[in-house]
Amino acid sequence: MKTFYAVFLATVTTVGLVTPRPLQAADQLEELRQELNKAQQEKKFEELKRTEQIENLKRDQQLNQSQQQLDQIKQQKAEPAQAQKPSVVETQHQIDRQKLDEQLQRLQTDQQINRIEREADPLRQQQQINELQRQQQIRSLQEQIQRNQLQQDLDRLRQQPHSR
Repeated sequence: MKTFYAVFLATVTTVGLVTPRPLQAADQLEELRQELNKAQQEKKFEELKRTEQIENLKRDQQLNQSQQQLDQIKQQKAEPAQAQKPSVVETQHQIDRQKLDEQLQRLQTDQQINRIEREADPLRQQQQINELQRQQQIRSLQEQIQRNQLQQDLDRLRQQPHSR
């Protein structure tokens, strides 16, 4: 009989039927806390990652602008008569800079969206989303116009003889 009781007690304990409810609740609460902590850490990591990407893009943008200035100075020294005409290289640099600007803007928009998602008031959250969407539409149209103008300039410059 003692053996049966020992086996029964071991089985019941293993299944969790004997575990007191407060202990189970505390375990579940601890698991929830750990999951919440993990989710918060992941969110912070993603935010830091986005911030780092933005900083890298800003650095790339500054480097690109410096390179453009250096190219312009070199061109002006090499060809004073052609200094007023934009070159294919300069126009391509402008296109590249615009692409970096657009990528930077997308990352900043993602950060704004993350901040909006944390807004507690649903009405305020929707207002912020609507405003952000309007700003994005305007920015997108402006970028498209600028991109088209730059592409036209680049095409025209490539068609000209003696262009670089």
